[in-house]
Amino acid sequence: MPQNRFDLVIFDCDGVLVDSEPLAALAYHNVYAKQGLDLPEGTIAQCVGMKQADIIKRIAELTGLQLSDAGEAELWPETKRVFGQFLQPTPDIAAFLGQIETPRCVASSSSLERIHFSLATTGLAGFFGDAIYSSSMVKRGKPAPDLFLHAAREMSFDPSTCVVIEDSPFGIEGAVAAGMTAIGYTGGAHTYASHTETLLDKGAAAVFSEWKDIGYWMRAAND
Repeated sequence: MPQNRFDLVIFDCDGVLVDSEPLAALAYHNVYAKQGLDLPEGTIAQCVGMKQADIIKRIAELTGLQLSDAGEAELWPETKRVFGQFLQPTPDIAAFLGQIETPRCVASSSSLERIHFSLATTGLAGFFGDAIYSSSMVKRGKPAPDLFLHAAREMSFDPSTCVVIEDSPFGIEGAVAAGMTAIGYTGGAHTYASHTETLLDKGAAAVFSEWKDIGYWMRAAND
């Protein structure tokens, strides 16, 4: 059982609030293909949790395929098109958000425009208001702790009293580096056989695939 009381819940967006990772991967594949670059299957899965610039760099390191500036400019329009058609919230997240009383915010590697679009498209925007923080606001993206520390500072909470809910190894690493408690979430469509073990290895205090179980865990912490 958790030992700390949590005063702020920090949510990742992609793969945690919205079930976006397979759709985002599709958008990358589409854009790269349009540029004549065939991404090997599974490439994007190795970049989950990173900001766009770091994803493009990581793809080049993994495959030798370098996206042009024109291709990079197409990534958000293509992602927006795919999200607009297919994006859904993760199962039962709206009910979870409606039940918790703890202050909350979003800290995502995505751009502010993409975060706002994703939350509006899935009907979750009202749960967060302006408490939304993007990697564009800090120098280093996940797995660096910068974004989480920025979110805690802006929300006026000590990092030690924050719990972060993340689906990616990079996100878990960043939360732990920030001195926060990290909870892994594996309920998105992009989960894989070793997902739980990977998040635990990166320092997650616990890993759950259902929001109701995260709710039980958090209530135990705050009782």
